[in-house]
Amino acid sequence: MSKKTMVIGASPNPARYSYKAVIELKNNGHPIVPLGIKKGDIDGVEIENGLPAHKNIDTISLYIGPFVQNGYKDYIINLKPRRIIFNPGTENLEMFDLCEQNNIEAVEACTLIMLAGNKY
Repeated sequence: MSKKTMVIGASPNPARYSYKAVIELKNNGHPIVPLGIKKGDIDGVEIENGLPAHKNIDTISLYIGPFVQNGYKDYIINLKPRRIIFNPGTENLEMFDLCEQNNIEAVEACTLIMLAGNKY
């Protein structure tokens, strides 16, 4: 079952884990919405900038640290995702609490490892 996934912190730099996650999500058949501050694309998918309106986001995969997340809190909650994956280095107790208050599953995991192990 495909899960529309927004990758926040997407980068056009192939060395970044967010770039690799977008590639693997796409390769696994998940519709993707890369969101980042830099313009560019990942494997032909344009990186969106700002806080674009989206519907039916199943999962948000975070690749931004807790401090940067502050500017995205309301945006993320208003997207009403089913779950948020906090990749290593993005763990944030305040966001975990917000997830709980808004019935959003908070998962501390690595998107790439979840995909590789068929646990996505």
